[in-house]
Amino acid sequence: MYGLVKEYADIFLDKMPDELPSVRGIRHVIDILPGLKYCITRQWPLPKEQVIAIDEFFAQRQKAGHVRESKSPYGSLYFSVMKATDGWRTVHAFNKLSDATIPVQTPIPRKDMTPDGMFGSTIFSAIDLKDGFCQIRMRESDTALTTVSTPSSMLWK
Repeated sequence: MYGLVKEYADIFLDKMPDELPSVRGIRHVIDILPGLKYCITRQWPLPKEQVIAIDEFFAQRQKAGHVRESKSPYGSLYFSVMKATDGWRTVHAFNKLSDATIPVQTPIPRKDMTPDGMFGSTIFSAIDLKDGFCQIRMRESDTALTTVSTPSSMLWK
């Protein structure tokens, strides 16, 4: 496995790149239910160390061009949880947006059928993409839906 990771080091990055991902012919799409006017969740107060971590996260993302200020009528709250190792894991709470989204009807294998497909295999692996949600571009008209409010009361998309 190490050989594969080393061979494709340009894909398995240790940190997020300083630019948006290239356009690969596919974009993430969010289709919302007809008639939805807005979908917003107010930010709740957070401890100072979380606010600092969130502000640093968004400062880095803004510098890389991943986020920008927004005045969207949509907004989800944003917070952090402590990682088991060290540092903070950022959390986007898109619950209300998820409730207002038309589910994509992409067939996903049933979990009880997956072991049958692995019969006879000898090597198994799982890959955790670093900040995978940032690795596929979004349809431009949907970026306003992904606005989050931070404790510093700025909105980003």
